[in-house]
Amino acid sequence: MLALVVHEPGRIEVTQVPEPTPGPGEVVVKVAACGICGTDLHIVDGDYHAEYPAIPGHEMAGTIVNAGEAQGLAAGDRVAVNPNIYCHACRMCRRGMPHLCESATAVGVTRPGGFAELCAMPAQQCLPLPEGVSFRNGALMEPLSCCLHGLAVLAPRPGDRVAILGAGTVGLMMTQLVRLHGGAPIVVSDPDAGKRALAERLGADATVDPAAADPREAIFDALGGRADFVLEAAGLPQTAALALELVGPGGRVLQFGVCPEGTEVPMRPRQLFRDEITIAGAYTNPFTDDRALALLANGRIDTKPLVSDEFALADAEQALARAREADSFKVQVRPGG
Repeated sequence: MLALVVHEPGRIEVTQVPEPTPGPGEVVVKVAACGICGTDLHIVDGDYHAEYPAIPGHEMAGTIVNAGEAQGLAAGDRVAVNPNIYCHACRMCRRGMPHLCESATAVGVTRPGGFAELCAMPAQQCLPLPEGVSFRNGALMEPLSCCLHGLAVLAPRPGDRVAILGAGTVGLMMTQLVRLHGGAPIVVSDPDAGKRALAERLGADATVDPAAADPREAIFDALGGRADFVLEAAGLPQTAALALELVGPGGRVLQFGVCPEGTEVPMRPRQLFRDEITIAGAYTNPFTDDRALALLANGRIDTKPLVSDEFALADAEQALARAREADSFKVQVRPGG
């Protein structure tokens, strides 16, 4: 079968590899759509904990073609995939936080992923796609699930002044979710004019170009003061630092973007103490898949503008290059055509 293989950091190739066979409790999925995430780019670059040679791709949907001995699933079932596999036995799993599992593995990270025609995985990672949810939208389930977990960690409250830094796919999903939570006003900052326009279309009350003026003052002006809730969704050192400058008394900062390893930003402990500032992170998507699928099935999230490009698997190298361009949104590889 055809697959995109990262032989080692910086060396990628679309090539033929052996077809997978299901192990005990596993199924094989014919991949219809697989989104490119920042994690995939980190794997290509060598700054993520992947195992090489690697077949990346963890935001996927497709059709089961071999159900093995799995119970409750059959060949022909349309499914979305949660890529994160937990041991259910370590201290973090027993504490109800399996996403922090000490022995976690993941489809598309530590085992072959969805940038391939076929992908094997434990049957428990597959969720039936509701009728009417396309493979394109099914492949958005995983990032939407992560967003839902992020908002569960530090949920915006109705009437909160909200600043969102970054208007990529995640920032735009978050904009819609924060609007559903009743955040008001919502201000989104991004240097790309097209992304700012789409953020306003999807629920932002105002947008800011951080390259045109002092972003801190521009966001204060748009919000009418300091933010109650700041969501860092760009994964950049400068936006991580800016988030701490924007938050007001009693406010919360959610670090959601994936900053480069080793990034450090200034923090003022006295401000945290005096203003009772809460800072938190959010990692992956525990217990949120069903809610993400419900939102997609009922049209609560406008997904139409979120996928900017689709590539055949044979063109996966070009797809990765496109995903690095500033004006792209979600780029999907379509092994199923």
